[in-house]
Amino acid sequence: MPPAPDNPTDPAAAPSAPAAPTAPDRPRGLPGSGLARGLAVTLRTMTRRAVTEHYPEAQPQLPPRSRGVIALFEENCTVCMLCARECPDWCIYIDSHKETAPAPEGAQPGARERSHNVLDRFAIDFALCMYCGICVEVCPFDALFWSPEFEYAETDIRELTHERDRLRAWMWTVPEPPALDERAEEPRELTAARRAADRAAADAAADEVPDADGRPGGGAPGGGAV
Repeated sequence: MPPAPDNPTDPAAAPSAPAAPTAPDRPRGLPGSGLARGLAVTLRTMTRRAVTEHYPEAQPQLPPRSRGVIALFEENCTVCMLCARECPDWCIYIDSHKETAPAPEGAQPGARERSHNVLDRFAIDFALCMYCGICVEVCPFDALFWSPEFEYAETDIRELTHERDRLRAWMWTVPEPPALDERAEEPRELTAARRAADRAAADAAADEVPDADGRPGGGAPGGGAV
């Protein structure tokens, strides 16, 4: 048994740790072998057919859900300001005013006039927009849509704020929504509209059926002269 060191705290007296194993040296190839491999890749690429699209002579085939610009369907906008409030970049500018409409004809006596918002300005500053699509998703009235249009570059950054006329023109470039699955349920809006149309058609057909005296309206429930 070897004798213990006189000063255990002396680092020189402590036994040394075994040396870490070194990685084996890689065999070196021939001089210029890396250059030869790079030239081989270049030669293989040169023999393949080029896939470059000659834009703008040839327009690119974009996916149907491409995020190009945001189009505005002005008739559906109710100036609820939800898109402007939820925009993280505050790049949507909306101005409006209120107008009062008289009570509709045939309303009950004492019916109040109704006020509604009228859109004066709807603009998007695409120099600030980060194309997150939050405004399109939160719009409850389907007034904003994604358009694959992307050719709207300007020479002045101040001209990237497009007003509602330009946003409305981009609505014509919005692709049609994909068809529903054949096994999917019919939307409630379409079901209600179809039932109302069928009911109106049935009433119109019943009014054309003559009664016993030859007068129209005999086929409807309670039809005929009173």
